[in-house]
Amino acid sequence: MVHPLETFEAKDGWPALRQRLNGRVPDLHLLDEAVEFAVRWHGDQTRPAGEPYVEHLLEVVTVLAEGVGVTDIDVLRAGVLHDVVEDTDCDLETVRAQFGDRVAELVNWVTKGEDREAYLENLKNAPKDALTVKLADRLSNVQRLNTHPKPAKQQKYYLETVRTIVPLSQGFPWFEEWYAKWRNEFSHLANL
Repeated sequence: MVHPLETFEAKDGWPALRQRLNGRVPDLHLLDEAVEFAVRWHGDQTRPAGEPYVEHLLEVVTVLAEGVGVTDIDVLRAGVLHDVVEDTDCDLETVRAQFGDRVAELVNWVTKGEDREAYLENLKNAPKDALTVKLADRLSNVQRLNTHPKPAKQQKYYLETVRTIVPLSQGFPWFEEWYAKWRNEFSHLANL
């Protein structure tokens, strides 16, 4: 029997997600500050389909904690902070001052620079924890790719994910399985 693609949501916000993670993630109180920081910096940004941007950040934490089983608080904090340098006026040194070197380095690995292709190529050299954050980030972005308002963007993002991100999932069994199901379920996007 083929199981449907597992999707991850965080529409109910941080208090609901925090309650689900309570008792499963040590030092959960350290994630409160990161969520507050991300919410403050991202403000009322929205995603292409109109949902609040913070939902994506919390989905990444949901994938990491509930999907993959990550309990490392620095990886979870990097998950919620992964776009703060890329998509806001926050700089990496502000992240470093607030959350330390390890979180800042993980955020740095997953922050796109001016050259998208060079960034994607460089991910091949990323440490395991940074790849874990990136794979969770992209999972959140593509799990409902069909809701993106532009079909051409759906196809482009599907093809880029298959070409650059799916290979990065090798050696991460949970992600390998998820991305294989996703690739199959969304394969129609390759031929729009």
